[in-house]
Amino acid sequence: MRTGFLPGDDLEAIGLAAFGQNVQIDATARFYGAERITIGSDVRIDAYCVISAGAEGIAIGDHVHIAAFVFMAGSRRIGIGDFAGISARSSIYSSNDDYSGAALTGPTVPDELRKIESSPVTVGRHVIVGNGSVLLPGVTLGEGAAVGALSIVKRDVPPFAIVAGPDGRQIGERRRDLLELERRVGH
Repeated sequence: MRTGFLPGDDLEAIGLAAFGQNVQIDATARFYGAERITIGSDVRIDAYCVISAGAEGIAIGDHVHIAAFVFMAGSRRIGIGDFAGISARSSIYSSNDDYSGAALTGPTVPDELRKIESSPVTVGRHVIVGNGSVLLPGVTLGEGAAVGALSIVKRDVPPFAIVAGPDGRQIGERRRDLLELERRVGH
């Protein structure tokens, strides 16, 4: 098995809709619906990530880091803004089965027997998502928001808010120094 980041020819072979310069993708990362995935410049996708694009695709901005074992999937659009970071073992879902018992669950069941909630997910610029967090369908994380490790985010997070825990409640506000620091990157 090949290890490390893929060389340019192998990046082309993934079949992405588009990708920028200085893109580092670990050889163990997996892409499904690659023709509906765009990746900006200066992006790093670490080992064992699974990125599965539904009909509306996945768009990853510039200067983004997606750490090991991140999972992204769903039928609706998932957007990751510039300078965002998704920590290891985090999951982003733009579709989710109904858990009430009113329908069957799982992809092996006929669609007419399932009830699936689908809604776009947006991770804004300068957002950081902590290790092991879960973002559910319909969530928008505003610019500069921070999600603490092991959090579940079921509703929108305002810009520069810090949220944490199983209910994703706001526990603070993030500084905005990073907006000035961005200028030094020349973006």
